[in-house]
Amino acid sequence: MKKLIFCISIIALLQSFYLDLHAQNKVSYELGNGINFGLNEGAYQFKISGMIQPEVSFQRLSGQKTADSYYNVNRSYFNFSGSARNEKVSFFLQTDFSLGFPLLDAWIAYKPLKNMTITAGQMQAVSNNREMLVMEDKLQFADRSLLSTSFCQTGREFGVFATQKFTIGKIGIIPQISLTSGDGRNSFGADSRDTDLGGLKYAGRIDLYPLGYFSKGNDNLIPDLMHERNLKLVLGGAASYNKGVSNSVGEGHGDFQFYNKSGAIKLPDYRKLYADILIKFQGISLLGEFVKSTAKNLDGSYTAASLSSPLLPTQISEFLALGSAYNAQIGYATKDGYALDVRYDALTPEFANNTNSIIKKTTATTIGFSKYFKANNLKVQASVSSMKYANNTKMLAGSLIFQVVF
Repeated sequence: MKKLIFCISIIALLQSFYLDLHAQNKVSYELGNGINFGLNEGAYQFKISGMIQPEVSFQRLSGQKTADSYYNVNRSYFNFSGSARNEKVSFFLQTDFSLGFPLLDAWIAYKPLKNMTITAGQMQAVSNNREMLVMEDKLQFADRSLLSTSFCQTGREFGVFATQKFTIGKIGIIPQISLTSGDGRNSFGADSRDTDLGGLKYAGRIDLYPLGYFSKGNDNLIPDLMHERNLKLVLGGAASYNKGVSNSVGEGHGDFQFYNKSGAIKLPDYRKLYADILIKFQGISLLGEFVKSTAKNLDGSYTAASLSSPLLPTQISEFLALGSAYNAQIGYATKDGYALDVRYDALTPEFANNTNSIIKKTTATTIGFSKYFKANNLKVQASVSSMKYANNTKMLAGSLIFQVVF
């Protein structure tokens, strides 16, 4: 109820603000581009936008006579952004009221050079796979891949990020580095007493565009909605080292704790390597991704402060998402906004003999259909997935989402 009252108050305030500025011809609105305010002849820009995504879904395990059905609002975003042209500063704030802790993004960026950006705050991490770099309103399927959801949560982290963009002839190069808390979003917990655990996370990513950059508006999504005239591709690689983690994928803290011989807290280190390729040509898109995760600093670890339970050799896979995975997806989008996509994922645990591992041997095949009425701003997406697990259990799942970005 408090969230509802808050949203209604914000909408009423914005409507009043909109009418006042519109009389001065300093405001514009377009579906998908939000309400834009321009002040001081465009020197200061502000935008208010959001997204709602109702969803209908089902799941049915092999041997189950009837499927379980779900009806909910998958995502409900509200965001506010702005920029100061002369000061070379911009900011972005985004929340998801479908979550218990709604804050997703909150950052301030500074551009000391034309192609260089330094950002501080909470945002999508540069160290994940390419699909996790794409905002949720621009996904190719109704939801993220099995690779993404197994090794990440929201993909957001709190810290400092730096991006540089180079062009050598037609070749584009974008290196990125980050230093984050290593505990994902809201890394300091619910209040001041719920402090960050472990050390920092060091990460980097580099993207190479050997045939030039994608067309404007076609570079921050997977499908080729812009129909690239010439073949375009990007080769990417990312690596991260998370010093002292207590969450299965390093996006939280306090989920588990280990101890050394003195009874003091000792947390393992978590490493991830990613490689990916994205190709686009005349409506066809092809994405390939690979991830490998490992852990270290495990010697002399105990699962209890009493030192009665030493960490067994393969037991770490019950606490951390360890193993490898690949994701391959291909799709075609027509100029009229119809798209057909196919995706295949496979997970391989680091220790196949440990049946309690977080990562289990799993394969998934997904077929998706999308209708883009106004690019990603107004669309309908449907998908059906067939998943097979190590114990030969199978699950059929499907979802239908309606998306409006306002």
